[in-house]
Amino acid sequence: METVTVLGAGLAGSECAWQLAKRGIRVRLWEMKPEKMSPAHQSPYFGELVCSNSLRSDELTNAVGLLKAEMRAMDSLIMASADANRVAAGGALAVDREGFARQITETLERHPNVEIIRKEALDIPDGEVVIATGPLSSDAIAEKIAALCPDSDLHFYDAVAPIVTLDSVDMDSAFFASRYDKGTADYVNCPMDKEEYLAFVKELVSAKEAPVHGFDDGGVFEGCMPVEVMARRGVDTLRYGPMKPVGLIDPRTGRENYAVVQLRRDNADGTIYNIVGFQTHLTWGEQKRVFSMIPALKNAEFVRYGVMHRNTYLNSPKLLDRYYRLRSDPRISFAGQMTGVEGYVESAASGMLVGIETAARVLGLESVDFPQETAIGALGLYISGGSVGDFQPMNINFGIIKPLEYRVKGKRNKNAEISNRSLAIIEQLKEKEVFRV
Repeated sequence: METVTVLGAGLAGSECAWQLAKRGIRVRLWEMKPEKMSPAHQSPYFGELVCSNSLRSDELTNAVGLLKAEMRAMDSLIMASADANRVAAGGALAVDREGFARQITETLERHPNVEIIRKEALDIPDGEVVIATGPLSSDAIAEKIAALCPDSDLHFYDAVAPIVTLDSVDMDSAFFASRYDKGTADYVNCPMDKEEYLAFVKELVSAKEAPVHGFDDGGVFEGCMPVEVMARRGVDTLRYGPMKPVGLIDPRTGRENYAVVQLRRDNADGTIYNIVGFQTHLTWGEQKRVFSMIPALKNAEFVRYGVMHRNTYLNSPKLLDRYYRLRSDPRISFAGQMTGVEGYVESAASGMLVGIETAARVLGLESVDFPQETAIGALGLYISGGSVGDFQPMNINFGIIKPLEYRVKGKRNKNAEISNRSLAIIEQLKEKEVFRV
């Protein structure tokens, strides 16, 4: 039986291991937790979600919704676990993070083709290897990666939002609703009037930040911008970002508020909620002080404060091919956020592609070669050479998927048509032998 080593059991590594194992390939899956934990991790489970518990939109008119649909069609472990541990979040797919990670872990632990090694990987072994150690790789493996990839010293900083208990939220100052009444009323909305908002922003921009070595405002990826950094960009920046009141009618007044902070369910029981878009690297004391200025959170119990950590990613267009293989040593592949894909679903999708294509190579079968008409293929092609200018992390979006060859009226209709085309192609690709072993 052929063996592939997978380093790291995050979303990408777990999905990759599953795709290999289900095709009869023996997998040696290395995971350093719980023997050694990164600054952002708390759980011993695989596939731990360290930031939001949302996997974003589940609609086919959204590119990440399409990517999820493609993954479901190809028997994704991550998507199966997400669907089984879904919590209410309007039109988004959010999960009970502990149940989600536990199911991933237990599924891989039970698989006869998966050998789990709960130790820190100190070197890159011989043979077929997938490196999915993530942007918070331990120093030992990071040094080995740096030796392989002289252009890998690119970085950005990622931030994590705080979580509060629902029963500590003052519901006399908040209301349940989803924006534009879309889906069910799953979000707790915490309004602020103009005076409250201006006072909040004033304290936020001057609050004390926790030291993060090498951090500066210009080094943060836009998709995880700390709330205090956004506030420094202008007094109304938050009102056009995570605190926008548009589409949220306060049932007490029948109108929109000046600003609104949203809370999203973080577990299946609905007892804890994360503060949407409030990634931060303020000190914990300052988080308690400043965020308690939000009227509904004046007595909030914080069960997790926001943290800031360094994320490193590869200069993938120079280093990797469309299969996420290292051009200079094709026996080594990378998967996950380290490659420059941004987002939970994108990370898992990269692991899926690597697992499927590595299985095809190891078994001597035809490559799938996911095309640019598919979301999973477009992401791999962008990462391996489709970017323009300085390479930056990328979420899946319709802009990198091959456009239609005919006009469709209306953006949503066009996106739906692209999604239908993509899913039809995925069904055709599933006729290839690697999907039948």
